[in-house]
Amino acid sequence: MKTRIASWVAAAALTVSAVVAAAAPASADPVPGNPNQFYAYCSVDLLGVPLACTETDAAHSSHICQYVVTGVGLGLDCILR
Repeated sequence: MKTRIASWVAAAALTVSAVVAAAAPASADPVPGNPNQFYAYCSVDLLGVPLACTETDAAHSSHICQYVVTGVGLGLDCILR
């Protein structure tokens, strides 16, 4: 049972990492004063975890995000605006 749960968590983390790849901060508006953060619109918020995020301008954003390195790959750390 623990293996099945760990497998599910790993699959979810990889899915989130794949979705993160869609949000490229190169074309997003950077947050003033912090060049590592960018504005993003996240259309799905599952239990406080933003998913399906795309870069956007400050006027249309729902979250402020930055990339973080996790144990399973690249992740997206977002806060709700």
